[in-house]
Amino acid sequence: QVTGHLDDCACDVETIDAFNNYKLFPRLNELLQSDYFRYYKVNLKKPCPFWNDNSHCGIRDCAVQPCPSDEVPDGIRSGSYKYSEEANNLAEECEEAKRLGAVDGSLSEKTQQAVLQWTQHDDSSDSFCEADDIYSPDAEYVDLLLNPERYTGYKGPDAWKIWNSIYEENCFKPQNVRRPLAPGRGDDGGHTFYKWLKGVCVEKRAFYKLVSGLHASINIHLSARYLLQDTWSEKKWGPNVTEFQQRFDEVITRGEGPRRLKNLYFLYLIELRALSKVLPFFERPAFQLYTGNKTHDTEMKKMLLEILHLAKSFPLHFDENSFFAGNKKEAAKLKEEFRLHFKNISKIMDCVGCFKCRLWGKLQTQGLGTVLKILFSENLIEKIPESGPSYGFQLTRQEIVALFNAFGR
Repeated sequence: QVTGHLDDCACDVETIDAFNNYKLFPRLNELLQSDYFRYYKVNLKKPCPFWNDNSHCGIRDCAVQPCPSDEVPDGIRSGSYKYSEEANNLAEECEEAKRLGAVDGSLSEKTQQAVLQWTQHDDSSDSFCEADDIYSPDAEYVDLLLNPERYTGYKGPDAWKIWNSIYEENCFKPQNVRRPLAPGRGDDGGHTFYKWLKGVCVEKRAFYKLVSGLHASINIHLSARYLLQDTWSEKKWGPNVTEFQQRFDEVITRGEGPRRLKNLYFLYLIELRALSKVLPFFERPAFQLYTGNKTHDTEMKKMLLEILHLAKSFPLHFDENSFFAGNKKEAAKLKEEFRLHFKNISKIMDCVGCFKCRLWGKLQTQGLGTVLKILFSENLIEKIPESGPSYGFQLTRQEIVALFNAFGR
């Protein structure tokens, strides 16, 4: 049921599907498996700035209990820990500590060395996100491949409160306009809401659609990697069609589901546009995807540039020139509002009670914040010198990792 033209775009669903599924995603997925993109530094211990909430999710799949890397022999990390009794005991303790689904913070010594060198490449100048202080003792590197985004059992009032706060307080929506399917309200099928949405400026409409697209992306991953079986002998994750239908089926959601999915395509187009725009930053010879393995780093940069050129070749890009195009003074005011609203959303991610969900929420909001930063820095990117430092426009390693992983989602 999700077909055809996308509102506010010159593109349609089928064109995106063909381009993504056959050309872009297989390459992007390979890039995201590489060392540079799999380690993300995050502070999961920041207190929630908006409400006093210590209701951390008690489900073990939410847990974050990284094993200190000096206690974990290499064999355990590679999964071949059956070779010595000592390693076996350690492995069991470690498994017990982190349980299934816990965020695994263990890194090998070699990686730690490379990681120290990465931090020297990081230059903080973020404007759309409340970035973590990566030098804080609470900030840790997390291996994203060991901690996939999936259903952890975190739901109910706490999870609802997060999304409610995002939609009600940060999407420019007046209190008297009820959003579709909000619980406990007389729903008019979203008529009032969509009438309001149609009447607001293109920027505010885009903001709502980006948040809705992000929400849809997260819900799709939770439905696709759902805990299907949980017994003492094994856990089985896989697609839960019922869960997916409850969130997206046209009949069950009274027409809302397909709209949510179209907003996901809108988000894709905006992120794809940013990748096509940021090419000059990555093309400079001085830019390296630095991990310390020279051959591998060169290969990965080549692959990264192929992906960006591919993004640029997409025939029906979103035209962001309609954004903030009116009266200069009004446009600047609106842009600042946009920035502050998004910054607020990035702070709300520190209120998520499930640490696994918090990790992916923070990563994806930072990725989208980086997308917005790129789209609003077009003039600066065009002026980047081919050699020497890029003073006007800078991306930190954190932003780069978040940008590509969020797009990968």
